[in-house]
Amino acid sequence: MRVAKDVVKFSGHWLITARHQSTFEITTEDFLGPKGDCIIGINSSKSCYDLDNNLKELLKNDDAQVNLIFLVDNILFEVRAFGSSKLSLTDKKSMVIRKSSYTCPRTLAIKATASAKDFPSSMISLLRRPECRGVMIIESKVSH
Repeated sequence: MRVAKDVVKFSGHWLITARHQSTFEITTEDFLGPKGDCIIGINSSKSCYDLDNNLKELLKNDDAQVNLIFLVDNILFEVRAFGSSKLSLTDKKSMVIRKSSYTCPRTLAIKATASAKDFPSSMISLLRRPECRGVMIIESKVSH
């Protein structure tokens, strides 16, 4: 079994609504508009492009299992998803995790167990404070 991981830090923003039904996103940008209902964090330390190369290699496998662990204050939330051979992981601004199988340069993982609206309301309340900081731990496993 091959395993790789990376850690991404991000900040909150007062416009975070986390209402999107099929995706969630973390962006390196330092602003958020009212239409960004999938964004759960801004000012991220990494985009798809910046991720550890070993992790990117594993994520580009159709049978890659992906665990995403979110830590905000003392709240933990875990999302499971999958990699895909269709991932390019080349976007330099953001990472999008999708419930669907759609891929584009911003897609980090597909077939996720959660979207923005599934995050705990207590976590989203904290992330509406601009001074709030969060961490996303990305771990991928491939059995061959």
